[in-house]
Amino acid sequence: MTAHYDALETRDQCAREAELFSRLPDVLRGAMAAPAYAEQLRGLDPASVRSREALAGLPVLRKSELPALHKASRPFGGLVAAAPGSFARLFTSPGPIFEPEGRHADPWRGARALFAAGFRPDDIVLNTFSYHLTPGGFIFDASARALGCAVIPAGPGNAEQQFELIEAYRPVGYSGTPDFLKILLDAAASGGRDVSSIRRAMVSGAAFPPSLQAEIKARGIDAYQAFGTADLGLIAFETEAREGMVVNEDLILEIVKPGTGDPVAPGDVGEIVVTSLDPHHPWIRLALGDLTATLPGVSPCGRTNMRIKGWMGRADQTTKVKGMFVRPEQIAEIGKRHSALGRLRLVVSRQGETDAMTLKAETTAASDALREQIASTLRAVTKLGGNVELVSPGVLPNDGKVIADER
Repeated sequence: MTAHYDALETRDQCAREAELFSRLPDVLRGAMAAPAYAEQLRGLDPASVRSREALAGLPVLRKSELPALHKASRPFGGLVAAAPGSFARLFTSPGPIFEPEGRHADPWRGARALFAAGFRPDDIVLNTFSYHLTPGGFIFDASARALGCAVIPAGPGNAEQQFELIEAYRPVGYSGTPDFLKILLDAAASGGRDVSSIRRAMVSGAAFPPSLQAEIKARGIDAYQAFGTADLGLIAFETEAREGMVVNEDLILEIVKPGTGDPVAPGDVGEIVVTSLDPHHPWIRLALGDLTATLPGVSPCGRTNMRIKGWMGRADQTTKVKGMFVRPEQIAEIGKRHSALGRLRLVVSRQGETDAMTLKAETTAASDALREQIASTLRAVTKLGGNVELVSPGVLPNDGKVIADER
């Protein structure tokens, strides 16, 4: 058995970039056949977008905007040109957001993630993600079947009935949340049920802290994490190297400053933005609201695609101060107006019984005049007054946090 799903995973990084961006213009043309993208990308010549720099010039589409789009133009918010009947399955997620599943093989691009976690053809997989209306269960079901596995469509809950299935079919793999895996293992131990056939797992959808990782490992199960969404399917996944997550093929992943579409410096924490090259349902610069950072170099497992550190929090740090919303994009706008500034962080606190703001700004050109100018810009942009604290470069943590609400 080979160590990699296919040759795409180990190809030269420059060759991958060239191939992705050679396909992007056609994907953009297809996307612009849908009315919402036609409006968002009005005037764009798709042939001009053949690099990351060109892609970064396109507007982002925020996932937080999707419910309003879907409400205004059902079923797909004007973001999909194809008719609903041309897809295999039709789902909904909270919002509501309506998601279609394509009819092509591995529509959620998860087979290679399962392969990296040790799943192989003819394995039997207990899939405990929900199959009810939302796409989670079908994402992992379709991915496992694309790999050649047999799937037990268990869904969450009903532990006693699941034990009967496990003891009858002896699945070697588990897919589901790490929390439910622990529930199953605990219930099996207390009830004297045999779940020893399960030796590997693909977990997602919930936190998997080191303490739980160690407990699952001690019980003889090799568990790997995957990062995905109901819109895009599997975006990145762990490999045997256990060094971050490798970005999936057929995706262009960017990391941008929260509240903007501007790429961060390599290694800085920022918001995940994804462009998918699925011609059936393309996404163009979908900003997920999740934070991460890249890892340098190539994974020791041999996969050459970009690596990310995994989920590092939420980018939507909007908060309310004195009854008014303050948003990350407003802090980004302050930075754009003062070229001498580096990282910015707005700290919201309480002074007595009143909300207070302090904008901390990194700069090598600190002066009273600059501080006063920034304070004026802070008031102009947010319509609220606040203090300004100038600090040296590197003082503010590299955690992607633009607004810190400490109240």
